[in-house]
This record gives sequence, structure tokens and C-alpha cells, in this order.
Amino acid sequence: MKGLSKDRLWSIAVLAPSIILIAVFVYGFIARSVYVSMTDWGNDPAQALALDPIIRWVGLANYQELFSGFLQGRFRQEMISTIFFTIFFILGCLGLGLGLALILDRNPKGEGLWRTIFLFPMSLSFIVTGTIWRWMLQPQGGLNQAPTLFGAQPGTFGWLSSSDAILKFDWNKLPLLTASVVGIVLIVMAVRAARSGDRTRTVVAAVCAAILIVWALLIGPNVKMLPAPELHGFNLALIGIIIAAVWQMSGYTMALYLAGLRGIPEELREAAKVDGANDLGLYRHVIFPLLAPISLSAMIVLGHISLKIFDLVYAMAGPDNVATSVPALNMYLTSFRQNQFSLGAAIGTILLILVAFVIVPYLASQFKQEDGHA
Repeated sequence: MKGLSKDRLWSIAVLAPSIILIAVFVYGFIARSVYVSMTDWGNDPAQALALDPIIRWVGLANYQELFSGFLQGRFRQEMISTIFFTIFFILGCLGLGLGLALILDRNPKGEGLWRTIFLFPMSLSFIVTGTIWRWMLQPQGGLNQAPTLFGAQPGTFGWLSSSDAILKFDWNKLPLLTASVVGIVLIVMAVRAARSGDRTRTVVAAVCAAILIVWALLIGPNVKMLPAPELHGFNLALIGIIIAAVWQMSGYTMALYLAGLRGIPEELREAAKVDGANDLGLYRHVIFPLLAPISLSAMIVLGHISLKIFDLVYAMAGPDNVATSVPALNMYLTSFRQNQFSLGAAIGTILLILVAFVIVPYLASQFKQEDGHA
């Protein structure tokens, strides 16, 4: 211990309890959940709640059941619903938040009051938000009654109960669609790396894209996850939940964008105007590019929220509404209503992997930037 100073010893002593608690109650429980997802705990109702249950190792059988099992169509629809929810939720929050920030950046009268009003929904929990919007989206009241204020007939749209869906596709086409999307992303990455002069990244991205394209053309069309077609799409009942989620979180993106706008030096705006840029050119070529890092940070946070959304859906549509269900809700029902702990743990592990795909690349890029500045 000769090389450790007194300050370093105090630092270790202060941080050690937190590190131990996180290691046990976060990463230890994650490891336990992953292990349980590879067993058959709960598949036998007689053993689910036994004091000493007989648990057998089954490997990836639970994951195979979720993605190709006959009885797991609900989970597959939830995965598609989560993708659509994430896309529309992020676009709605970014668009509305940016619009509000641009309005407030012009210093309107009563700016402090408006900023407070726009930020207020963010202070509410998703349970409170879900309860409020559930009242507003009732079939016989709320928004459906709004047309009567203008002498028109009341609306009949089932905001939370509609069983209609659009943008349907066959689940068997999912590997092909995934390979195509990832291939396009890799091509874009290869082009950007080539422009920046990063030869290694260009070659790696181009080779991976070529492999995926070949797979999509030769093997992908013949891959079948199910014996028969199974159509999934965007359930219209999700629209009400997306509106409520955007209403709550758009104030967050507004605050981020407003801070970014206020951080842009006035000299930069004046220089752009001197160079002949009009208002549209100023925002397009100066302000919006400077706001790109803020947009990325907001997308990461919002994507993380949308992938594990639970309480808003539970409060608005209940646990048994298949049209609006999400994987986190299914995980809760599978684990604590059906006592299928291994299958519930598998759903939780899939959600963890999805969140990791969003968070880990962002954290890696941030650490890389910090090392570069250091």
C-alpha cells in the first residue's frame, strides 16, 4: 500500500460500497436473469412456485419460442409495436420540442410563463399522464366530442381500442428486412468514413455491407421463422399512447434545444447574415448543424425510454389490451401472472439487448471523444 496516497485510499473507501452494491444488485441480478432465461423455470406449473423447484438448462429454447413459437404471436406484435412507437415517439418529441424552442428563442412576451407551461408535463409521472389521457381519449367523450363544439357529429375513432393496423408485413420477412436495413446503414457509414479518410473503417463497413447484401439476395428469401405467414403492423390504437408520450416528453427536448440555441454565439449569427444568409439559410447551414449533438443525445434518451415503456401503457390501456401491449408489459404478465419465470426473463434480456444497442455505441463514442480531448 506504499504507492497509495491518503486521498486515494479515502476515494477507494468512499466508492467501494457503491461499487459493491451496483455489482450485486444491478449486474448480479442481470446475470441471474440471463441465466434464468436459459432454463425451464416456470414451464411446468407444478414446479413454478415450489420451495425447491426442479430447474433444467434449456439453452436458447425460450428465445426460439418467443421468435418462432406458435403461442407467442403477441410478443412478436409487441416487438413491431415497440419499433413503430419508438420511431413516432422520437420524431414527435424532436419536432415539437424544436418548434417550441425556436418560438421561445425569439423572446416572446411572457417567455418564462410559456417555458414553465411547456415543461410542466415532464414533471408528471407516466401513471398520472396515462390517467389524464385515458379520460381524454374515451370513445364517448374527450377528443371524440370536440367536433360537437363546431356543430359536427362526434368522432368514433377508438383511440385505445381500435384493432385496425396499417403497414403490415409478414414476420417471416423480418430477417430479410433487418439485413437490408443494416446493410443500408453500413453503406452510409462506409461512405462517410471514406469522405473522412478513415480507410480501416471504410473497408470494414463495406465488407460487412457486402456480406449482408449477398445474404439478403441469396439466402434471406428462403429463411422462414414460422410455418405459415403471420402479419404484423402498426396498430392504430397506439396513436393515443404516442400522443400522450410526446405531450409529456416534448418539454424535455424543448429545454435541450433552447439551451443549445441560447449557447450559439450572436457573433456567429451576425457573421452568417453578413455573408448573405437569410433566416432559412441561417437555420439550415449554421444553427441546425450546431444542434446535431443535442439531437443525438435526445434521441438516445428518448429511445431508451420508449424501448422499456411500461407504466404509460398500463395506465392508458390496461394489461390485457393486445393492440397496445409492449414487451415490458408482457414480461410482467408472463412472470407474475403466468409464473413462467424463464420466459419472462428471456423477454427482459431481449429488452436489455435492445437498450444496449442504443446506449453502448453512444457511450463508446463519448469515451472516445474524451480520450481524444485528453
